[in-house]
Amino acid sequence: MSISGIAPSQNTASSLVTPGQANRVEVSFEFFPPTSEVLAEKHWQALSRLAPLGPKFVSVTYGAGGSTRERTHALVSRIRQETDLEPAAHLTCVGATIEEIEGVAESYWNSGIKHIVALRGDPPEGEDTFRPHLGGFNGSVELITHLKKMHDFEITVGCYPEIHPEAKSSLADIDYLKRKMDAGATRAITQFFFDPDVYLRFVDRAQAHGITIPIVPGILPVTSYSKIRQFSGQCGTQVPAWLTHLFETLDEDPATRNLVAAMVAAEQCKQLQRAGVTDFHFYTLNRADLVYSVCHTLGLRPDQLVSSS
Repeated sequence: MSISGIAPSQNTASSLVTPGQANRVEVSFEFFPPTSEVLAEKHWQALSRLAPLGPKFVSVTYGAGGSTRERTHALVSRIRQETDLEPAAHLTCVGATIEEIEGVAESYWNSGIKHIVALRGDPPEGEDTFRPHLGGFNGSVELITHLKKMHDFEITVGCYPEIHPEAKSSLADIDYLKRKMDAGATRAITQFFFDPDVYLRFVDRAQAHGITIPIVPGILPVTSYSKIRQFSGQCGTQVPAWLTHLFETLDEDPATRNLVAAMVAAEQCKQLQRAGVTDFHFYTLNRADLVYSVCHTLGLRPDQLVSSS
């Protein structure tokens, strides 16, 4: 058992590259759109802090019912226009007709934003289950199919290594991921998890089911233990006892919490890296320093990126 509580991984997915070695990694980052001008400036500072790490892309989330539609579009457009980063815009099926979603997608394409993170989306606040909007898509497979008919978007989708809370079984969940791939998805990013073997076993099951697109682990550093508990309850992620023990009483001690969070996330990523994982997606929660420190432990250095370009 390591000092963080994460047990050394005994599992190495069969097609991962050179397991057991510290492989060169690539990263991507997720942000959510700011809700005010003050937060917009802080958000841009966070993005600018991580930009020198050379991410493969940076994605911007999209609120339920289109609640952040304009802010999402404004942010990805700014990223496209003012940086060399590759932006990816989230798009969901919630709270909009097919025509409305088509209009948003067309606007993205015309703005030079050709990477979409296509999701069904969470139910609107106050509702327990997803219900298709009148005149809208029934789910992400329909959304992906429609987007690919419109333009040759690069499409990233989500997946659940610990099973989607609404899935009938793990097999049904993986079958749905296969349907998303067959519809045109080119990459899957997992929901966050804390046990590296959970991800590695999921990759093995997916590959055995004929899924050939990259399945990128989604990493969420613990910026707030209470929020992690809340998020985990919503998405079905297991919060291990060792994690609870490490973060108890630290929500009111941000300095110590950040040190512990960096240690846990770094060790999780290093174990995955030793198992052959070369791509990582970070849910930043618009907090740059924690993610930057983890990327540093994975070997990413801005000076190396510049010298190799």
